[in-house]
Amino acid sequence: MKKIATYTFYLCSVIVCTMIFNTCAYEKGIPDRGEYPDDVGKLIYTKCATSGCHTDQSKDAAAGLSLISWNKLFEGGNSGPSVIPYRHDYSTLFYYTNHFSDLGVTLLPTMPFNEAPLSREEVILLRDWINSGAPNREGFVKFSDNPSRKKFYVANQGCDVVTVFDQSTLLPMRYINVFNDAGTQSPHMIRVSPDGQFWYVTGLAGNYLEKYRTSDDTFVSRALIGSGYWNTFVISSDSQNAYCVDLSPTGAKIASVNLTTMAPTIQAGFIFPHGSALNFTNDTLYVTQQVNSNKLYKIPIADFSAYSEVNLFTTPPASFINAHEIEFSPDGSKYVVTCQSSTSPEVRIFQTINDSLLAIIPVGPLPSEISFSTSTDYCFITCTEDTTNFSGKRGSVAVINYENNTFVKYIYAGHQPHGVEVDDSKKIVYISNRNATSDGPAPHHSSACGGRNGNVSFIDLNTLDMVPSENGYGIKKVEVSVDPYSVAIRH
Repeated sequence: MKKIATYTFYLCSVIVCTMIFNTCAYEKGIPDRGEYPDDVGKLIYTKCATSGCHTDQSKDAAAGLSLISWNKLFEGGNSGPSVIPYRHDYSTLFYYTNHFSDLGVTLLPTMPFNEAPLSREEVILLRDWINSGAPNREGFVKFSDNPSRKKFYVANQGCDVVTVFDQSTLLPMRYINVFNDAGTQSPHMIRVSPDGQFWYVTGLAGNYLEKYRTSDDTFVSRALIGSGYWNTFVISSDSQNAYCVDLSPTGAKIASVNLTTMAPTIQAGFIFPHGSALNFTNDTLYVTQQVNSNKLYKIPIADFSAYSEVNLFTTPPASFINAHEIEFSPDGSKYVVTCQSSTSPEVRIFQTINDSLLAIIPVGPLPSEISFSTSTDYCFITCTEDTTNFSGKRGSVAVINYENNTFVKYIYAGHQPHGVEVDDSKKIVYISNRNATSDGPAPHHSSACGGRNGNVSFIDLNTLDMVPSENGYGIKKVEVSVDPYSVAIRH
């Protein structure tokens, strides 16, 4: 019995001493490799986070990216994060270290810069680690700890993906494939239900309205709404119904979808319907007529066939005003319509109670999306093809005071701005810039789906100036996938 007790004491002493030694070793400066898993940390510390490269001290000369710790990795560099959990195909850390074309995207210059490239085994190690979520040494995956996290979403219609942003850091944290059908479905509009529980997306070339949870961005179900050119949709304030609009040149439809059962009811016979909005009481759907028209539809929710049409002018204009999008003010007393006439692009403001015209405000070419602030009197309009207000640039954001119906200013937010959403809690306006033409700024990189990446930029709601980049040079822009078209917020 004495021998057993002696052995037990000896074993415990060894364990305690080992723990003390390891603790002291870290205290003496032996690196813990910044919370990376051991094998990944060893690779990054010997090949990437080295003197003169991706460290805190030298990151400004290395695309602004420090890899000195697992947390720093997710702060990203000048163009955004270097790793998207579960997606090596959207992670620049993989792009620039991979030089094996059969493993995925390869971009130059190959990293480590001016050093021997990684072995195939090392590239596979990074790829598999990223695809498993890029966890830290404890197995924790970044951004997985809060199902109520505030987020915003960007639909990238060039690649059938949705970029999920973390509101706190303004950085992409996930890429979600949508539709998953043959061919590109071109996700065009994305919206979050008013209760914040789900997000929905439609595609220009798709047949479905798809539903995803906001807690973990997983697919829930989809409604078959049929072949069409599905442009916009609106969700009722009780989050129970959606109304999807098809801009097909013939046989255009509007689909009413029960969001619990995902069962649609289709009404055909509309002429170039596009923008959609529900009035304050949710009993009337307003839909603009996009092509060769000066009208919009007012459609009773109880009976779609009993619709009426509203003229959007007091005296006939020289050409069609081509109403594009429509949005109601926060109190529902007014609605704003973007009019894409090639000769006179403008915003028209109407009084809801009698559809009377309150103001006509000229804006830059191709006025597109609309978003209201609830904490200020500002309304923001993206003018996607404006080449008149900023020399040598394409696009602007027009700011309007919707209380007194006056123009405030133009802001240059990026090349071909389209999606816009005001985040009153964050005091920021999110702008998705398509950057789809060759005269725009060159993207930092390309991705697995090819095409020309766009970006997201940010307007300070308090100052109406662009949010500057962290390094103090230029504005803050985060590169995303191809053709970012619309934005939606989970509050």
